[in-house]
Amino acid sequence: MERAARAQLARQAALAKLLEPHFEVTVVNRARPLPACGAAPTVEALDVRLPNRMRFAVVCLDSGPGAWKVEFLVRASISARVAVSAGPVAAGVPLTAPQLALERRDISAIADSTPDLSVVAGMASRRALRAGEVLRLSQLATPPVILRGDMVRIVARRERVEVSMAGEALEAGAPGALLRVRNSTSGTVIRARVLQAGVVEPLDAGLIAAPD
Repeated sequence: MERAARAQLARQAALAKLLEPHFEVTVVNRARPLPACGAAPTVEALDVRLPNRMRFAVVCLDSGPGAWKVEFLVRASISARVAVSAGPVAAGVPLTAPQLALERRDISAIADSTPDLSVVAGMASRRALRAGEVLRLSQLATPPVILRGDMVRIVARRERVEVSMAGEALEAGAPGALLRVRNSTSGTVIRARVLQAGVVEPLDAGLIAAPD
């Protein structure tokens, strides 16, 4: 049973690309021994979504009346080397290399850690981080490169023609985000995608007229 549980955990760790994973496995004892089986029993995984509460079954496939199935509860913990904050970091501050480290942590209850420091570098936490805290991807976001009230350049491209105009960002946004921008010339409010700091691209290029 323990071997089957470890094999299952190893497969899950490989899919998650965990770095140097280590497993602690405990099979919850049953009060009664397993019944006799005329064939070699097999082990089936019933529910392995939560490491600390995995369910397996030992199945006897005896073709006679002695067939049976007995369920077991397996509790496991998983540790691996993952990205953590090297020191305290305020909310909204982009993470830099000196603020990142790889350390071993128990991630049994953490499904969104990462062993890749390059993935989290440049991102910012939605809340303040303590030193040594596991960086969770669901709590990180790419910081905005355009803030509300910033003057931006609206760049529209159609075939080989490029037109640009000045505008004012009415919302903050990170690269790839959609936000509202007011055209400084016409006063029209458009939806645009952030390309980089200070530059946006309108969703509808027809909203910016090409020069005569």
